Amino acid sequence: MNTDAVSVAAIVPRPVRLSLIWSVSFTMLWTWLIHSLPALAESGFPALGVRLMAHGLIALGLWLGLESTDLTPGQRQATWLVFMVPFTLWATVTWTAAINGAFRVGASSLPLLPAAILLPVIVGAPVLLLSKRVGQLLDAMPPSWLIALQLYRIFGSQWLVYWLRGVLPGLWALPAGTGDVLTGLFAVPAALALATGTVEGRKGAILWNIFGLVDLAVAITLGMIMSPGPFQLIIPNGPSMAVDTFPNVLTPAFVVPSSILLHALSLRQLFRRSRPATV
Repeated sequence: MNTDAVSVAAIVPRPVRLSLIWSVSFTMLWTWLIHSLPALAESGFPALGVRLMAHGLIALGLWLGLESTDLTPGQRQATWLVFMVPFTLWATVTWTAAINGAFRVGASSLPLLPAAILLPVIVGAPVLLLSKRVGQLLDAMPPSWLIALQLYRIFGSQWLVYWLRGVLPGLWALPAGTGDVLTGLFAVPAALALATGTVEGRKGAILWNIFGLVDLAVAITLGMIMSPGPFQLIIPNGPSMAVDTFPNVLTPAFVVPSSILLHALSLRQLFRRSRPATV
């Protein structure tokens, strides 16, 4: 082992290295499974399981965060319901629309899929970024939670598998899939580094959020200009975009806007703190 390797090993804490190793191993296993068993991802059950797990973690984290505030029990319950009821309705409506084919090309004269991506962000971001009650919650909640939650982004490796099968164009699948996988792989390490309370950990968390947002912006932009519809500027030379049917359409219709909002909340939480918080 050379001097550089020893220096890196000394700088990177052991839990961060182990979390990255486990994340990489799980990502490789998941990628192998959906490559070997195409019907697994196409069944929609993995997408359902991941969304239910993320939904449950958000509900639990929100409640635990509220318990750390100085709000009264009634205020905590009301705040929890104010956020979880619309979030659950949003997920239910999107899921139902996806199953019924509402987002398919030609199903409506309106651009429903772009609207499903952008409207939640346009409506939700100002509320989440300006609300005083949300600020109280973010101050009480460990900043590592919002980052570690996006471990689910590793499931974006499915886009790389679809490209290898010739189902999706590489111009979209390669940047979108690679960006998602990298964001998911470094979610837990970034959260653990932030939990150490160091300046470097806080900077790393901010950079992780920025990278995740850039990945989503690239995927949205390429997806809109490559998909059939009023915004199409590029016609792929090969397989066309095929992410408008269930269960794949749930990623742009729900996962993408919810991930953008999680990044926005995490950045607000990080910038609200005058010094790195110790978890």
